[in-house]
Amino acid sequence: MKTTEIRNMSSAELETKLKELKAELFNLRFQHAINQLENPHKIADVKKDIARVKTILNEKNA
Repeated sequence: MKTTEIRNMSSAELETKLKELKAELFNLRFQHAINQLENPHKIADVKKDIARVKTILNEKNA
């Protein structure tokens, strides 16, 4: 997910996206724990997306 896409979202959309990303991260960690995850780099990508969303949310709320 690109930063420009995130910046165009409203605060409510960002909150929803953050919940979705956290759920996805949980599922990826679960898959990794039971050795069913094909691409372990996906976890790092989702973590970075969460950080991007949180950063932009903080900028909008400040």
